[in-house]
Amino acid sequence: MERVHFEQEQMLDELKDLVEKGVFTVKETKEIVRRRTAFETALVRRVSKKTDFLRYAAYEMSLEELRRKRVERLKIPTTPATISSYSLVRRQFHIFERALKKFKADVGLWIQYIKLAQREGARALVGRICARAIQLHPGTPSLYILAASHELKAGQSPAAARALLQRGVRMNKESVEMWREWVRLEMVFVESLRRRWEVLGIVEGPTTISAGGQKNGKGKVKGGEADEETGEGETEVEKQAEKDDDAGAAARKEIMEGAIVKTVISSAAAAVPKMSLFREVERVVEEHPASAGLREAVLGHLYGVVRSTLGGDAEAVGMLAGRHVKGLTSLRGVEVVEALQLANEEYLRSGLEREHGEFVKEWCLKDIDEALKKYLVCSKKD
Repeated sequence: MERVHFEQEQMLDELKDLVEKGVFTVKETKEIVRRRTAFETALVRRVSKKTDFLRYAAYEMSLEELRRKRVERLKIPTTPATISSYSLVRRQFHIFERALKKFKADVGLWIQYIKLAQREGARALVGRICARAIQLHPGTPSLYILAASHELKAGQSPAAARALLQRGVRMNKESVEMWREWVRLEMVFVESLRRRWEVLGIVEGPTTISAGGQKNGKGKVKGGEADEETGEGETEVEKQAEKDDDAGAAARKEIMEGAIVKTVISSAAAAVPKMSLFREVERVVEEHPASAGLREAVLGHLYGVVRSTLGGDAEAVGMLAGRHVKGLTSLRGVEVVEALQLANEEYLRSGLEREHGEFVKEWCLKDIDEALKKYLVCSKKD
């Protein structure tokens, strides 16, 4: 019971502060002491249970929520901060720390602790908890993903988030979840670069400024003494600068076309050649708020990887054919004819007669042009 008495002593200052501020009454603080004593007594039993810790933490969370509502309703000044301003949250962290000393192997408990710290805005603590959790459970993908997400949201550090996901992939090469999140990270990175470059006014093509004037994007100089048509009179330094600028523009163009994302997708396909991976990556790319050009380039690469990796698989052919008819807004017009032709050709190339027959049957039951139905039926092998 010594531990129970110690915890009772620790709560005296905060309860006194809560009463002085008018947040809780004396009667209410006595009830708080009684409830906490019961929880502490359960924790010091010879065989404590995880549910005892969780019930205790849930009680402290509800108590903190009540405190905040009363502070807002009674318009109690929040500055300067006093011990009761943070003691209830600190006690929640303390309960989870005690729980994890007994249940280190419980991944769910680590994740609950991380989410609690995130909710309370304890950024530094989140990083430390993630590091400890990953060290104990290197084979758990969700921990790497949580840690990478924290790095992106808290510190806006794509490099740190990428390093965490790369480490997670090395430890969990066959995890579809890990590869999916890596692709998502690179999509976010490219989109953030695009927006940053737009703000900075960086455009594709050379924009080097020479000593005699400004380049106009075609290798010519305005306002200098060089010949405007031939470019004669340029120094070696200017020529080298132009080459470097062209190389930089080419690199930026490749990044904007998804070169980094494509590399990750290719690596993922080599490690996990499964349709579950390709479906997840397709969903991530389609749902991400990226530019249309980037999305089309990445999806084109993905479908090429699917064809080269699982070209004869029925589900893979279904994906390759289905991409053409996905998102059709109408069953009439040139758009439908072209889409069905491309999808039909995918099935014909695959040689999957049964799947092709099901595709033809499905579309013949739809309200499409009779000539188009006849084309599909005639293309089907008997």
